[in-house]
Amino acid sequence: MDALSSFFAMGGYGGYVWPSYGLAVVVMVAVLVSSIRSAKARERELDLLQQMRPSRARRRATQETKAS
Repeated sequence: MDALSSFFAMGGYGGYVWPSYGLAVVVMVAVLVSSIRSAKARERELDLLQQMRPSRARRRATQETKAS
């Protein structure tokens, strides 16, 4: 048990090290959440843009009638 407490104390620097680790974890989680939300938003935007464009079959038929 003494080894564990000395590990967490880190030679007297534990008060600086552990909050730094905690802050790093919080920032990394925030970046992960932000990235996931952004990716989902871009996927929704892509789906919307793909729904707005004419389908290939319809576009090809239109191009063929214009060429004739």
